[in-house]
Amino acid sequence: MVGGLAFMVNGHRCCGIVGKDLVVRTVPHAYRGALSQPHARPMDFTGRPMRGFVYVGPRGYRATPMLRSWIQQGLRFVQSLPPK
Repeated sequence: MVGGLAFMVNGHRCCGIVGKDLVVRTVPHAYRGALSQPHARPMDFTGRPMRGFVYVGPRGYRATPMLRSWIQQGLRFVQSLPPK
């Protein structure tokens, strides 16, 4: 996934790792809320943010409950989509 490791669910990118950052796909209506979380920022690797995906720095997912919460956000969204 853009130079990193991606985890797919039913053919859709759910989450992954790019460098030390966690990448998470978010429900469109929850995107702004995800960005308001500590250590989260827009996924931007081309100069333009990729809507629906956020980078989470290592301090934002270092504890298991934090990581679980981020992964669940990605899973909620991709499980709502039809399989590819």
